[in-house]
Amino acid sequence: MFRIIDTSSEIFAAYDGGRFDLEKWKTYMDMLPPGAKKLCLADMEEVVAAGYTWENYFLPVLNAVPEDEADMAKVAESFQKITSDAEEKIRKCFGRVPDVDIILYLGLCNGAGWVTDIDGRRSVLMGIEKIMELGWGDLDHMNGLVLHELGHVYQSQFGVLTRDELQGADKWLWQLFTEGIAMVFEQELVGDANYFHQDKDGWKNWCDDHVCEIAEAFANDRNTMTSENQRYFGDWVSFEGQPDVGYYLGTRFVREILKEDTFDNIICYEIEDVKTKFVNQRGLKL
Repeated sequence: MFRIIDTSSEIFAAYDGGRFDLEKWKTYMDMLPPGAKKLCLADMEEVVAAGYTWENYFLPVLNAVPEDEADMAKVAESFQKITSDAEEKIRKCFGRVPDVDIILYLGLCNGAGWVTDIDGRRSVLMGIEKIMELGWGDLDHMNGLVLHELGHVYQSQFGVLTRDELQGADKWLWQLFTEGIAMVFEQELVGDANYFHQDKDGWKNWCDDHVCEIAEAFANDRNTMTSENQRYFGDWVSFEGQPDVGYYLGTRFVREILKEDTFDNIICYEIEDVKTKFVNQRGLKL
């Protein structure tokens, strides 16, 4: 069962004279389920530790939100339209629906979408500030974004999403795999295997042309990859000038696996299964 929480009408409480105020934000966050505020603060501190400053990375994005009320209203409207029938779409396509809270809120640049557990419930946090920054407030982009995060939820409840024991190269391969699962999930619900909500300014065409390069680089990089130097996951990182190429590669990876196995089987894979499939695809059937 879905539970929808939309705090878009309350986010001005986090501002003082149009400027973001962290203390006021902490009070605003009290309307969310317990634990959400602590998670966002911890994630923000991790990003700062990686070298991104509060003044240059966070504040410009947060201060831009109240400056464009029309865009903020568009995000809220798209969110409401999509969440109103997402549960039924998933039931029709996959035959079962996960239990989840879907929350539209003002985060600390924690991500446009983030799946986590809050107060004992699996939750999808939709950060309005990042959605606005990325220009994903229209119905098409929001549709892909919400469905992508629900793909993670689906895997977590009906398969295995998190493997905390993984380290190093295996950890990054697992992330590639799970992001690919979520991307395919949204493509299936949209009804278009070529759909990528990240696609703008020729992004998909560039990835199509450089898929072999991306795959080889990821295979080599994952042995020494860290949160600080990875260049595949996130709009703030870059692979040859392109963001989010790990999502593209993961999608291609999972699509290849689907040629010989079912989606509901794939989401239950062990890491050894994923490693075998990845090695087999290095001949670039990708």
